[in-house]
Amino acid sequence: MCVYHGDYLTSDKINEAYKKLSQFVHQTPVMTSETTNRIVGKKVYFKMENQQKTGAFKIRGALYKMMQLPEKLRRQGVITASAGNHAQGVAYAAKKANVKATIYMPKHTPLNKVNATKAYGADVVLTGENFDEAFQASLKELDSGKVYIHPFDDYDVMAGQGTVAIELLHEINELDTIIVPVGGGGLISGIAVAAKNIKPTIKIIGVQSNLASPIYRSFRNIQLHVPSAISTIAEGIAVQNPGKKTLPIIENYVDDIITVTDGEIACSILYMLERNKTLVEGAGAAAIAALFRYHQHIRSKQCGVIVSGGNIDIQQMTTIQEIAKKHYVQTG
Repeated sequence: MCVYHGDYLTSDKINEAYKKLSQFVHQTPVMTSETTNRIVGKKVYFKMENQQKTGAFKIRGALYKMMQLPEKLRRQGVITASAGNHAQGVAYAAKKANVKATIYMPKHTPLNKVNATKAYGADVVLTGENFDEAFQASLKELDSGKVYIHPFDDYDVMAGQGTVAIELLHEINELDTIIVPVGGGGLISGIAVAAKNIKPTIKIIGVQSNLASPIYRSFRNIQLHVPSAISTIAEGIAVQNPGKKTLPIIENYVDDIITVTDGEIACSILYMLERNKTLVEGAGAAAIAALFRYHQHIRSKQCGVIVSGGNIDIQQMTTIQEIAKKHYVQTG
């Protein structure tokens, strides 16, 4: 397997990605809600990447990465591991480029994500209980000659994800804060570098699930505990280890990392569905959950919130309602 990537992440690289991707991805809408503004005491702008092609922001990084590969490497095929959204992004990009893709996904990945990935023509290998186990399994093909497209720890992938910030700030330049969901850190790395180049005073706040928070622990110098198993409704940001390339960028550019519970995420999914008539997956609702939990501590008047994806398994909604109900009972 060949791991091919640029050796840096700069605002110039992200701007190049923005120009190259503009005709291939949706410039997703920015949604406001007077109810939300009233609840949190600030003007909130939701960047709706759940309405992106393939239902999540991940297509940005996957497409830009594919564009950077020389034709010789494309012919060898690509491989990756993913909890779902990166899988669909790589599968879509590979189909557009007529490249063979093999994708390792956890056994319990929501069926809608698995079927969508297969529908784009990728070969799917279901293995492991979580992303990290699927990732380790995928590494067994290191000698296959295929190009590995890492879901987050790759500068080209980060650059593609950073185009979210360029779009958002071009539309709402008065933002003083952006709240971003964090798994391995590819999205927030790209957003932080792009946003601080455009507006150096802007604050970037990352959000992890309290059940999968390696970057939060590292950022706050808390002893890193790697759980043997991860179970959270935010499976899209459930990783066990920080990215080796993303972590230094986060430490240099991100202002804070916070965590939210599954109960808070579940309540945010239902809130967006009931109040704003939009479907958001667990990872996509993490930044919304953080806004509601920490709004009194987040010093912001104009706040951007990245709604990163909407690929939720409808059959999961009963579980989400139960988790939300339990949270309401516990918190009163």
